[in-house]
Amino acid sequence: MNRRVNVLGVGMIPFAKPGASDEYDVMGANAARAALEDAGIAYDEVEQAYAGYVFGESACGQAVMYRIGLTGIPVYNVNNNCSTGSTALMLARQAIEGGIAECVIAVGFEKMEKGAIGSHFSDRLNPVMRHMKVMNDLQGFTAAPGAAQMFGGAAREYAKANDTKPETFARISVKARKHAAKNPYAIFTDELSLDEVMASPEVFEPLTRYQCCPPTCGAAAAVLCSDEFAKKHGKGDLVQIAAQAMTTDFGSSFEPQSMIKMVGFDMAQAAAQQVYEKAGVGPEDVDVVELHDCFTANELLTYEALGLCKAGEAEKFIVEGDNTYGGKYVTNPSGGLLSKGHPLGATGLAQCAELVWQLRGEAEQRQVEGARVALQHNLGLGGACVVTMYRKN
Repeated sequence: MNRRVNVLGVGMIPFAKPGASDEYDVMGANAARAALEDAGIAYDEVEQAYAGYVFGESACGQAVMYRIGLTGIPVYNVNNNCSTGSTALMLARQAIEGGIAECVIAVGFEKMEKGAIGSHFSDRLNPVMRHMKVMNDLQGFTAAPGAAQMFGGAAREYAKANDTKPETFARISVKARKHAAKNPYAIFTDELSLDEVMASPEVFEPLTRYQCCPPTCGAAAAVLCSDEFAKKHGKGDLVQIAAQAMTTDFGSSFEPQSMIKMVGFDMAQAAAQQVYEKAGVGPEDVDVVELHDCFTANELLTYEALGLCKAGEAEKFIVEGDNTYGGKYVTNPSGGLLSKGHPLGATGLAQCAELVWQLRGEAEQRQVEGARVALQHNLGLGGACVVTMYRKN
């Protein structure tokens, strides 16, 4: 059974800096309530819940959902690194598509600590050891944050192969801040000039501080349903999940050694190709994109992985403004991870919320005119990549 899956409602709370947010259960519950209100249904009509978070004790999902109601439904706790939110969304979609349930909710939340992400367990194997070996063999280790070294190394590799200017990466942050200035949910809403981005402290060449996403607290949620459920509740003209795919690392992530492939290029490219094939449309049909810009380097690489531009042409794509309003694709109208923020468990569902608002024509000052097809890319090292296509029915 392959049933159509509709996004009945979405919800999100404003993202905040570490130390300035509510407790995780409050954030998650507020986002879930917003999604239920948007869907126009009561919690007791939801049959399953999928709760995504990375840093927390077991059963945080129950703590969130219990704030909304005690209905006895299954609550699945999901952790898939930075792709957690869209992984929860994918599991929720599969429940509807497979006929297991008629209406489910996916919620993602994260309460993060200040500073760069580090390992929380020193007494066991680090799951990114293979990735770290590639980096060590190619460029060694420095005192910089590990993720910045990985994506910065990928930027160096790409720049060397394509003669890409350092300011090209920085232009992505300028665009991100310009978009986020119109997003009331974003953590950073002050615009930045190219000079300001370039002059901010270097984290790992070519990445400066303003080219790295900030640790963030926040939550977002989505309610999914079948056509039958929507019809029963008088809901029509809904946004549909047209196609979705998840990939994990291929052998090419590690051999032959490449920083670009190690940080997920082949995962993203393969997931996108699967989605285009399933949906029966190509990248040329996409109007708006929310992609995983944890660093400016990854946004640049992802343009090519998703087929938004040809291999080696990302600099041209950026300089000519094809990544923003008035160009070929509006990428990260929300401000993306760089400026909206990156609460790990919530990111994939925040991307979902933004794209649903765009396709409904409800994105206010961020609205992409005439948007009908939207593409989402959510990446986690370790690794997993989820690509989702949305379409207005």
